[in-house]
Amino acid sequence: MGIELITTTEGLRTRLAELSQAERLRSAGFVPTMGALHSGHAALARRAAEENDLALASIFVNPLQFGEAVDLERYPRTLDADLELLDAAGVRLAFAPSVEEMYPYGEPGVRVTAGPLAAKWEGASRPGHFDGALTVVAKLLHLAHAPVPVNRAYFGQKDAQQLTLVQQMVDDLNLDVQIVPVPIVRDADGLALSSRNRFLSEAERESALVLSRALRLLEERAAAHEPLDLDSAVALVQSAPGVELDYFEVVDPRTLEPLAENCEFTPFRGEGLAIVAAKVGPVRLIDNAVLSS
Repeated sequence: MGIELITTTEGLRTRLAELSQAERLRSAGFVPTMGALHSGHAALARRAAEENDLALASIFVNPLQFGEAVDLERYPRTLDADLELLDAAGVRLAFAPSVEEMYPYGEPGVRVTAGPLAAKWEGASRPGHFDGALTVVAKLLHLAHAPVPVNRAYFGQKDAQQLTLVQQMVDDLNLDVQIVPVPIVRDADGLALSSRNRFLSEAERESALVLSRALRLLEERAAAHEPLDLDSAVALVQSAPGVELDYFEVVDPRTLEPLAENCEFTPFRGEGLAIVAAKVGPVRLIDNAVLSS
């Protein structure tokens, strides 16, 4: 295995400086993850490796993002398998620090505040989640910033709200990094890849497929310039056994605010983003689809 594992912030900074100078690197691509990696993460890693002289990734289960201790403890830790996946995708450096390494003085007193958008959608169900996520992303972007002309960071579009907030943070704080969105990766049956899918039973997984079916229905209507009829898509999701719908909305792709025109009865025009979240059995799942006419 050619990938190099680094567990300290000082070690990461030193190695990035060494490689940048020795190999005269012009660009570095960074993939922040919480581990339990799957093919969706592999797509991020491959993009980073293909588009940059150096690809690096982080594996860190961030306690600031978890509202309950049981959820933090339950999150799968699969470091060896994660390293194999990253290595196969072309990542050269893996930064896997301990909690004590990232937060040597305990929980940080100074944090990034995600703002009003963080209280909507996923934020309404997970108060404080995005503050914790942006705080650690800011730290990681700083630590993984190589001394090269171009630094890029890769985020999956499945976490649409997180992606939007990360881009806002980078713009608002003038961080010197390019945020690169990477499309959702799905299993053959249409289910969006997620580390949480492993907790679904066979029957629950079958029910979860209704999310991608409902989104695909809206995609087809938008492409055909038809009314979206969101109510019928909502009804479809609610008809699936064991599925408890949280939200299903069509929003502006840039702001995630609901579109002024819901296109229930008028033909869809322009662009939109359909976002959905539901609990399937014990597992909370999110998905989305870009709508264009």
